[in-house]
Amino acid sequence: CVVFFLMIRRPPRSTQGVSSAASDVYKRQGINAEYMGILNKGMVKYSREPAVPTKAAKARGKDMRVHFKNTYEVAHAIRGMKLEKAQKYLQDVIDHKQCVPFRKHVTAGRTAQSHPFGVTQGRWPKKSAEHLLELLENVRANAEARGLDIKKTYLLHTQVNKAPKGRRRNFKAHGRIKDYCASNCHVELFVSEKEENVQKPSEKKLPKLSKKQAARRRLKIGK
Repeated sequence: CVVFFLMIRRPPRSTQGVSSAASDVYKRQGINAEYMGILNKGMVKYSREPAVPTKAAKARGKDMRVHFKNTYEVAHAIRGMKLEKAQKYLQDVIDHKQCVPFRKHVTAGRTAQSHPFGVTQGRWPKKSAEHLLELLENVRANAEARGLDIKKTYLLHTQVNKAPKGRRRNFKAHGRIKDYCASNCHVELFVSEKEENVQKPSEKKLPKLSKKQAARRRLKIGK
């Protein structure tokens, strides 16, 4: 008795969002473009949007090979600074002229450079500062392309999120194997021009008059 098996190829799912030429290639090869992550998902969403998108510029780093805790403290330190001041500050951190105050992850040693920030602990995370400095150069180029005034741009939003850990292995005695992970992170930020405060024109306030004074004033005007 001979049994014949009929192999039927399952058609791929929809390839919406892929170019027509690429879609034809995927169909001919029987590749599920949606499963393989080839679909164009659109632009990346930020956790916060600027109030005036036309006067803002964004930059984002994904799966950056820097420690999450150090990068979190560096991003928190430059939040609210002018763009040029933030770039100078990060360069000073790399040169050990200024430190990064550690407020949340207080595992650093004490240093006198942290006293101007109102704390006692600080570090000089060189790798995190270098990566954020590259992001600031990127967002500066985006701001210049949008026609923003660099001298008036501020870092209004900086956020650091945990990324999937980079997993490696550490071989130990007696044939044991332990995980050796890297705490990667995602960083997003945007700059925006601060609106200038316009002074309200001063109005002359008239003195308050009593009923008798107002009546006398009316009589004088009537004469």
